[in-house]
Amino acid sequence: MGKDKKKSKGKVRKLPKTKCCVSKSRCGRCPLRMLKEGTLPEGYTVKKRVLVRADGKKVTKKGLQKAA
Repeated sequence: MGKDKKKSKGKVRKLPKTKCCVSKSRCGRCPLRMLKEGTLPEGYTVKKRVLVRADGKKVTKKGLQKAA
């Protein structure tokens, strides 16, 4: 299993990036795109193109993997 992929119900879920790369075409892990599609992990949102937690705590990759 890869570092940034986690199996969930038989599917491999991509983790969002912590910051948007401002690509016009929106990459596959863009937090803005994932927010719009509804595939962002529970408890996370995007403010000013940066991934943040809804409760105001710091976003960590370890915590993000657990949420996904």
